[in-house]
Amino acid sequence: MVTIGRRLALAGGLATLGLPQTARAQLGGGKIVRMIVPLSVGSGVDIVARILSEPLGAALGASVVVENLPGAGSITGTAQIVRGPKDGTMLGMISSNHVINPSVYKSIPYDALADITPISVVCTAGLVLVVNPSVPATNAKQLVAYARTQPEGMFYGSAGSGSVLHLAAEMFRTLGNVPLKHVPYRGTGPLLNDLVGGQVPMAFIAISAAAPQIASGKLRAIAVSTAERSPLLPEVPTLAEQGIAGFAYDAWIAMIGPAGLPSDVVTRVYDATMVALNRPDVLKSLRKQGLTKVGNSPQQATQLFAADLARHTKLAKEAGLTLE
Repeated sequence: MVTIGRRLALAGGLATLGLPQTARAQLGGGKIVRMIVPLSVGSGVDIVARILSEPLGAALGASVVVENLPGAGSITGTAQIVRGPKDGTMLGMISSNHVINPSVYKSIPYDALADITPISVVCTAGLVLVVNPSVPATNAKQLVAYARTQPEGMFYGSAGSGSVLHLAAEMFRTLGNVPLKHVPYRGTGPLLNDLVGGQVPMAFIAISAAAPQIASGKLRAIAVSTAERSPLLPEVPTLAEQGIAGFAYDAWIAMIGPAGLPSDVVTRVYDATMVALNRPDVLKSLRKQGLTKVGNSPQQATQLFAADLARHTKLAKEAGLTLE
């Protein structure tokens, strides 16, 4: 059995003794770096990868090429990342789903901590709890009270079982003691369509995706999921502000490599990532997408992954969530 301590050591890329010298090849010189995105084109993770690809390549002296390998809730593409060369020429851009999947799937073909090298959590994306305007609630207290009047509980949608949107709602259900029933969709697009159409009354949605619908009056914002209010929706209070004590949930997007990346390669990629993240044009593009720059260290990212894996394991267990 792999202990947390052992997982952290492996995930931090410390187990590199005995690597052949060719695995320590330096980046630069026009090398091609494959950035694997285990989600579809147009997803939030894909957008971030493409925002960073050119400035990251410039900082590395290489060409960063984004490749989308979606499937099985990001498991398909991540399995490719963990098998990649240990020289920095294959990296991955992943989401919080990376630490949700081990909690909900009976089996995945890699260890979410031991088989990767975290480089940095590059940014976070806040969520907003929205309702169709037909729901007679304008704040969290009213929404909870209304849900408790529904004979079967209140239905809510998500982008799919085991998604970030699903787990955020389960956290709301648990912390707020709210009777809720899950309706999974195949992605955010169909979910938004049915929210606006009134086929499903409530959901957590990425702030950037929901903001236009909120501005037009097609959806009503109840609360943001983050610990602090969002600059995109400054008038919308947090759930914690509205009495759901301890609620703080956002999605993150992170850069990783396969386990065993030499420390000099990790440092080179991390330093280049920080250069790219701090470019004014990159910061502007991230803000436009409703994303908040993080840029934490490999060690901090490793710790966050382990903590979030434990948190989502608890949430999935409480929700009785298991996928094949």
